[in-house]
Amino acid sequence: MRKKLTQFCMMIVLAAIILSACSKSGNTNNEPDTTNSTVGTETGEDPVSPAGQLPITKEKTTIRVMVPANSVVEDFATNEFTKYLEEKTNIHIEWDVIPSTSAAEKLNLVMSSGEDLPDVIMGFGVSSAQQMIYGSQGVILPLNSMIDKYGFETKKMFEQMPVVKDTITSPDGNIYALPHTNECFHCTLPRRMWIYQPWLDKLGLAMPTTTDEYYEVLKAFKENDPNGNGKADEIPMSGSPTGFYASIDSFLMNAFIYNPGGDRLYLQEGKVVVPFDKPEWREGLRFLNKLYEEKLLDPQALTQDENQLKQLGENPDIAILGATSGMHMGVFSEFYGASNRWLEYKTIPPLKGPNGVQIAPFEAYHLVGGGSYLITKSSKHPEAAFRLADYLYNEEVTLRSVIGRPGTEWVKAEEGEVGINGKPAVWKQIADWGQVQNFNWGQTGPSLRTNDLRLGEVANPDKPLEIVMYEEAKTKYEPYKQELENVLPPLFFTNDQAIEIADMSKTINDYVNEMIARFVIGDADLDKDWDVYLDNLQNMRLENYLSIYQDVFDSKYK
Repeated sequence: MRKKLTQFCMMIVLAAIILSACSKSGNTNNEPDTTNSTVGTETGEDPVSPAGQLPITKEKTTIRVMVPANSVVEDFATNEFTKYLEEKTNIHIEWDVIPSTSAAEKLNLVMSSGEDLPDVIMGFGVSSAQQMIYGSQGVILPLNSMIDKYGFETKKMFEQMPVVKDTITSPDGNIYALPHTNECFHCTLPRRMWIYQPWLDKLGLAMPTTTDEYYEVLKAFKENDPNGNGKADEIPMSGSPTGFYASIDSFLMNAFIYNPGGDRLYLQEGKVVVPFDKPEWREGLRFLNKLYEEKLLDPQALTQDENQLKQLGENPDIAILGATSGMHMGVFSEFYGASNRWLEYKTIPPLKGPNGVQIAPFEAYHLVGGGSYLITKSSKHPEAAFRLADYLYNEEVTLRSVIGRPGTEWVKAEEGEVGINGKPAVWKQIADWGQVQNFNWGQTGPSLRTNDLRLGEVANPDKPLEIVMYEEAKTKYEPYKQELENVLPPLFFTNDQAIEIADMSKTINDYVNEMIARFVIGDADLDKDWDVYLDNLQNMRLENYLSIYQDVFDSKYK
């Protein structure tokens, strides 16, 4: 197999030399050249056009892409951005859309079995451990040679932000997945709680600053009919285990102990630790249990998906949702939606807990959303699949993918217009964003959004989403930002380590999430059952799990 792959790669290199003598060199404009330089595979020549040139293939080429469902994308197959890509690249995408509730399970099944593999796996955030396992097994292809030969936009990204290449390169030197690159300031402080400001105003309540004050606010929401309809239909607090940073522990636990994202791993004086085996975690669960027992926490917050949470926020008749965790207002309401209620929710600053803990988790390495685009061994057109991903990093293509159509959803900024960052603006939003639509991919898949592009949006008070997100993060969360020395950087593992880590990570984190729910609803007792819980974590080899992370961290950073 490896010998055949080597022979094939040599043929590709030879074809490239022949083509380079007769083809036009790639241009340096922002938009890739549209010259059709593809000759076709039937003569043994390069199956795709040279780097940066369009269309990607001479003949219509189909690639099958597996992707998780996106709640703001109506239909990937009929999406206008999909049609735009096909027109520009000559590549037709056959979509395999997986329901978000079963996406992780489906991904693991497909990759572990190696059966029914699509050409491309996109938008799943495949972990570094999974990349090492399935890369070493040949299930997913290394991309290095394709980046070298065809990486027109990818190489520019690496030059502009070297941290990207460093982050996605595995210890064996291979790059197995392309990232979703998003240099987003407010995304570095994503664990937020949103509260319905009109209810605070009506009841004469101040924005809570401590867990005790938060409890009193939720109690007032429950008992004092803030929506004024004479019914006890208010839901003081809700959430969703699958919503974007919407789990019930996402924000509130940081008033008791540092609760970072992902697998909840962090550094404490150079040691890799987790919060969920510590006494402070138990006290946080005790607070959540108190909210649940007094019917201040919605029972559905432990089971509902993000769409059900959004239905609460967008209740058509009257506001019923008081507070919820979430990265942004679109997690639980609809940007520019029918109710326009999203603008009435404000962030609660990090709450101070009973022992003075007050933390805003810092996602220092959010820039590189790894594992966004992988090409599998089953791909019949790997070069075309790579060229498609490379094209997605183009600035205009990124704006089309994330925002929509130029002239309809956005336009280039005019001279004199100022961006959110106070510098000359780059582009201007002219239509509503974040609703269910069929003209962009809703941040699914690779894109390249630098700070200059994101904060280069015209500061438009009529379209205030990015302004609000920037200011809320800057004024309320940045002052409580966790120190960088506590943030565990992305790590890659050897094949053996990756296999062990992947198994233990799922076992441990599934158990932790299960026990969060059980402790909160009272199915498990925080006093009687806590030691059993800790024993079970040790039986699941938590100590060994942390030891592997420690060894890998030390080998790279000490």
